[in-house]
Amino acid sequence: MSEPVITSLLDTDMYKITMHAAVFTNFPNANVIYKYTNRSSQMSFNEPAINWLKEQIKYLADLRFQPDEIAYLKEVIPYLPNDYLEYIGSENFALDPSSQIKFSSTQKPGTNHYDINLLIEGNWKDTILYEIPLLALVSEAYFKFVDTDWDYTNQIENAQQKAKKLFQGGLQFSEFGTRRRRSLKTQDLVLQGILKAINEDISKGYDKLLLGTSNVLFAKNFGLKPIGTVAHEWVMGVAAISNDYINANKDSMDYWIKTFGAQNAGLALTDTFGTDDFLKSFYPPYSDAYVGVRQDSGDPEKYAEKIAHHYLDVLKLPKFSKSICFSDSLNVEKAIKYNDAAQRNGLLATFGIGTHFTNDFQKKSNPNEKSEPLNIVIKLLKVNGNHAVKISDNLGKNMGDPATVRRVKEELGYIEHKWSGDNEAHRWTT
Repeated sequence: MSEPVITSLLDTDMYKITMHAAVFTNFPNANVIYKYTNRSSQMSFNEPAINWLKEQIKYLADLRFQPDEIAYLKEVIPYLPNDYLEYIGSENFALDPSSQIKFSSTQKPGTNHYDINLLIEGNWKDTILYEIPLLALVSEAYFKFVDTDWDYTNQIENAQQKAKKLFQGGLQFSEFGTRRRRSLKTQDLVLQGILKAINEDISKGYDKLLLGTSNVLFAKNFGLKPIGTVAHEWVMGVAAISNDYINANKDSMDYWIKTFGAQNAGLALTDTFGTDDFLKSFYPPYSDAYVGVRQDSGDPEKYAEKIAHHYLDVLKLPKFSKSICFSDSLNVEKAIKYNDAAQRNGLLATFGIGTHFTNDFQKKSNPNEKSEPLNIVIKLLKVNGNHAVKISDNLGKNMGDPATVRRVKEELGYIEHKWSGDNEAHRWTT
């Protein structure tokens, strides 16, 4: 028997906690189906990886929010509703993977390779916390049993050097790497490296540029700020429940602000059904409540121009009064480039950098060759029997029932976009 990798329900991204609270408050009886997708489908699994994953999934049933963890959430996310904290802090709150997760594998003909089939079904508030730990476990399984041509050599030093370049450029960033980390140990080493870059010369004030980490457990353990607002799941779910895609962005913001207060709205995610459609709703009071927007698909530089036009020309807001958070497959060089684009357009820039920190390895047998990360996602498939879809700002990230995607595109007048960086099969090597 293997030892459990996920040992705390805090080992997740902060936006799963806030979305969980919003679901508990607004849609406590909604039923959902989530589906796992391997966008890098050329990368498959072997039997030891499959068996290890089965064990790890069973261990999730043993997790409970501990009293010190609830106290920590109250302290660092003070706007979480009290009844939500009481709910997750009760002895009865637990995951039930044996009834909620359907896990199987399909052997590829004539090979010892397998594709993973993974569905999560149940009440939304009972299943929403699975996504991040499951993705982290799938990635760890692959690199524990399939691609083993790598090691931890220089991981702390590499993270330190990346962080140092970002700091020297004056960039504010967060570590966003839980979902696709190579392993739990990798994320720990990466955060050690980032903090080493800060502490090697504390007089430079680099600690003010590190905004925090999306991982709530690592934030707690390292004394960092947990960072995150909302994911596409929230907007997809609200839209699927109402089947009203014209008002989906507005409705999702209304529910969010009602739950947490306008002063805690955070960053708006604009691209669930295309940024052009989102901006039709992004006027006061919403544009006032949200401190900025998050970019997660499409051409980042064109996105910055579009958002700047909306804020500065349409809404007549002062330059540098709003933020843009870039979070789509970033590395250090891209972040520096996009920071310049934001500056040119009168926007404050922040960055959520994930896979480039927590799954950036070279092959041990050939240090000049990259050990490619998995590009895996778990997305809502249905809510209350209705298809949930994501359209995004580029074709490669469209997800969901094709007929529903076509219908929503027609309803919204969506214009298809492609750009040079939308190769989802090899996301971090193009």
